Amino acid sequence: MLQPKLISVTPKDNYRLLLVYETGEQKLFDVKPYITGEWYGELKDLNNFNSVRVANHTVEWNGGQDISPHELYEDSISIV
Repeated sequence: MLQPKLISVTPKDNYRLLLVYETGEQKLFDVKPYITGEWYGELKDLNNFNSVRVANHTVEWNGGQDISPHELYEDSISIV
């Protein structure tokens, strides 16, 4: 399934992301299950976590961590 284009991301409390798509859909994605190991574990630092931005139709952090667009869309909870 093709997901709509991600247009914005906002870091929220408890390691969640508010995702807004071109369709107007708003979804919450829980990053906590990903924050393990050396690479993604860097996101435990809130300064790193809060550096999230939209890049290449997905989210990306300053350390280079990212999550695939289909995971973001399929594994998030719709809020609007």
